[in-house]
Amino acid sequence: MVAPTIGVLALQGAFAAHAAILEALGATTVEVRTAEQLAKVDALVIPGGESTTMSMLLERSGMLEPLRARVADGLPTFGTCAGMILMSAEISDGRDDQHALGVVDISVARNGYGRQIESFESELDIEGFDVPFHAVFIRAPLVQRAGPDVEVLATVDGDPVLCRQGNVLVSAFHPELSDDDRIHRQWLESFPV
Repeated sequence: MVAPTIGVLALQGAFAAHAAILEALGATTVEVRTAEQLAKVDALVIPGGESTTMSMLLERSGMLEPLRARVADGLPTFGTCAGMILMSAEISDGRDDQHALGVVDISVARNGYGRQIESFESELDIEGFDVPFHAVFIRAPLVQRAGPDVEVLATVDGDPVLCRQGNVLVSAFHPELSDDDRIHRQWLESFPV
């Protein structure tokens, strides 16, 4: 079996930690900074970072519409924290120039759990996992609404924090900051290449 080529959006944010986990799992990773690089990957990770900056950089680099098209065409995508915000249908407190790609039918509030000082860690019960997952939340988005086609895989105090819709997985937390590769592994195993 040929290892998939996983793109890790590398315009801004915590992309190196995702690449390290994926490579340890046998995937080949490519840092994606151009539409040409995006066109050559089998799947994509959109890391955490600053969502408004990421949105502006996607627009300025000419990658916004190619990204929207690839994901709409079924590109398996995993968005964490800022990546969840970008993949959402609505950003309730976003800036006027901030983009939501509308890929996952959720509404989110940026930093919905609070600022940096309110960052926290939690043991999550994730659907399909026998043992809780240690999750790190840093200025995390809060999912305020999940549509009927969204699978909620984990919650904190009843609020969705890990969701899947079609080929897209999104998390409000940073699984790349845990010593646990199960979410990345499960995501890799979820799509054919």
